Amino acid sequence: MTTEISHSIAVEGNLPLEPNAFVGRGADVEELVQLMTATRVVTLCGVGGIGKSRLGLRVAAELARDLPDGAWLVEFPEGTRPKETIRRIASVLGVEGEPGRDLDLAVAEVFAGRKAVILLDNCETVVDECARLTRRLAEHCPEVRVLATSREPLRVPGETVWRVPPLALPPDHNAGPAVVGGYEAVRLFQDRAASVRPGFTLTGDNAADVSRLCHALDGMPLALELAAGMTRVLSIPQIVARLGDRFRLLSAGDRTAPPRQRTLRATVDWSYDLLTEPERVLLRRATVFRSGWTLPMAEQVCAGGPVETADVLGHLTALVDKSLVVVDGELAGEARYRLLDTIRQYAAEQLDGPDEEETRRRHRDFFVRFARDWEIAVDAGSWPAVHRRTERLERLQSDLRAAVEWSLTRGDAVPMLEALLGLRWMLLGSGRFQAELTRWADRLVELAQPGIDPATHGRALAFTANLLSNTADFAGARDRARRALDLCRQASDRLGEGQALLVLAISDGSEPAETRLEASISIARASGERILEAEGHGTRAFLALAQGRLREAQRSAERLVALATALDNHLALVIGLSGLGQTARRRGDLQAARHHFTRALRIVRTFDARQWLISCLAGLGSVALDAGDLPEARRRLGEALRLGRDAGLRMQSARRLEAFASLYLKQGDARRAVLLAAASAGLRSGRPGARVESVLAPARDELGEPVVAALWSEGLTLPFDTAVTLALEESAGSPAPVVAPVAVTPQSTLTAREREIAELVARGLSNRAIADELVISQATVARHVANILAKLGFTSRTQVATWVVEHGV
Repeated sequence: MTTEISHSIAVEGNLPLEPNAFVGRGADVEELVQLMTATRVVTLCGVGGIGKSRLGLRVAAELARDLPDGAWLVEFPEGTRPKETIRRIASVLGVEGEPGRDLDLAVAEVFAGRKAVILLDNCETVVDECARLTRRLAEHCPEVRVLATSREPLRVPGETVWRVPPLALPPDHNAGPAVVGGYEAVRLFQDRAASVRPGFTLTGDNAADVSRLCHALDGMPLALELAAGMTRVLSIPQIVARLGDRFRLLSAGDRTAPPRQRTLRATVDWSYDLLTEPERVLLRRATVFRSGWTLPMAEQVCAGGPVETADVLGHLTALVDKSLVVVDGELAGEARYRLLDTIRQYAAEQLDGPDEEETRRRHRDFFVRFARDWEIAVDAGSWPAVHRRTERLERLQSDLRAAVEWSLTRGDAVPMLEALLGLRWMLLGSGRFQAELTRWADRLVELAQPGIDPATHGRALAFTANLLSNTADFAGARDRARRALDLCRQASDRLGEGQALLVLAISDGSEPAETRLEASISIARASGERILEAEGHGTRAFLALAQGRLREAQRSAERLVALATALDNHLALVIGLSGLGQTARRRGDLQAARHHFTRALRIVRTFDARQWLISCLAGLGSVALDAGDLPEARRRLGEALRLGRDAGLRMQSARRLEAFASLYLKQGDARRAVLLAAASAGLRSGRPGARVESVLAPARDELGEPVVAALWSEGLTLPFDTAVTLALEESAGSPAPVVAPVAVTPQSTLTAREREIAELVARGLSNRAIADELVISQATVARHVANILAKLGFTSRTQVATWVVEHGV
């Protein structure tokens, strides 16, 4: 942050006096002045309203200090015709020319010996003519510098394109007025608000809302100035609450400004009107993407009509050049594109009717093709290909949700249901939003009735049964798996039959688990379904381990590791190594267990598989606990518990609480150990885990039976979040926890953006997924989540989710 320059600079030429303080951009001005000492043609590019003209004037004025022939401004207002361009330039520069000679050549000859800077402002409507003159000046005038402002580059030799960024935004809304007020966007808003509402200043009461307002407007100077003008009639919270219709809200600008700069809508209208029809269509259709998009995605979803598939790259490039689309990093090795919120809202308003319907259908079909492509990659046994697709799906969760929601709204269920079933293995492995996946599949099946074929219906039931078993709802899993088995056998669908048998092996004790496991593995071998065979070995290892049959558990885990290696399937390899680690630990071979878990953890950190990441961390934590390395145990178990809590995996978290009970017992805090053991049992519907008695017996010796009984009774009723907080506290020996009161904070205390993020938290989205959906940074999401927790008096995302449901947000 630099000190702003609020005075005007006197220079030779025709630069106008600045109408008000020039706020911020100090670092940008300095960089551009240095740049123009090394290059002679610079074009300031950016979306309308980003402040190109004002920045260009300041840079030209700074440069003119060292140029004896000063700085000259040539503006091109709306309606400037191409053939008038050179005459306008010549008139401003005082060049008359002669009949029969090119006027641009005359301008170049007049300025050939001068040392000056020429500012060509608002070139986008006459970009070809400005480019020709700039080239002439560059060829004939070695001491003349050309600074242009345009929504797209001039594309002349030697040109440097400098993208004008938004004004700097505060990273923490709650940092206080002294910190928040030091950032450019806030400083601009404060300065302009004070000019229309005398006495306005940043305070502890309004600083956070002003910061949120600046973020919502993307740090765009024009939007900030228009919003500041509204402070004469609205409070800051009122302005923030109305940003959902920002084009109507920000519609009372400076009457003396060019028409394109008087309202936010006029500014975006101006950019939109300059586009070709295919570019407009592509921009409108791109608004269906919630998490950004890649070129192949645009080619699949946005092509059609005036937008030929082969031309998508060219049109997309034009939209980037014209500053309406932003290139924002990469998505699985491909350039990722996104829209600023303001542009997205505007373009979405233009997408309606049949074109919107067709575009959203193609968006849904993208995931249908994606699922088929993913299955091919898995069958081919190429982990790099599978990994790329896994990473892409992780970043596209918001788009997957949008595709499901559209399918549910339209009642077109079968394609989306088949897509989810195609992605079954990836969705189960990620451990994300399991409950929501179950609801999606159930609703899609319901809509597809009565015409859904038995095989698809059966596989859907097997999929949701697997999801339920992951959350320890074995009764629900058993019921669905039985129906799935009947339907798949009726349809002679061997793969679906094998999947249902695996779930029944875990959830249904009416037949020996081994019988169903062997049947499923036999089906997999006979049909060449190697992934199903791997699942069978993994399930067998899990069940054998749970029943204490360590030799069988090790054999099954070893078979899984061998098969996963042959398939080059890293997720299956992680599952097998975890099984070997658990078996080695149960045998007392802690060195081997640590080796297997460490190897698995190293692999699983390279892709998204939340449940298995938690399992590896918990395994290492338990090994450290057995070895007496309590700091390492706390570190590993703590990370596992936090991940499980944030993902809503309560059963996995219950097992972590039991491990923490053992940890606290070894640290000498028997009271906390009993409370956590009881909380773990309470989360499991009162069923204590294997370690509980090893905690209770020493606790009874130390505290006595009556105290332990009282602590156990209290712990059984501990809310999940309170138990997690108790486990993660660093200091041992603290008194029994105080259950946090239920928040009664009214919904209105959250801003519109905070309510939106609270809803996404309730859906189970991670910070990265929320950032992708809202097209903001992960750091911004983290700050919003912190604000929500602070306002509601909560300590976890789960409490936020409960609050959202209870208040109908």
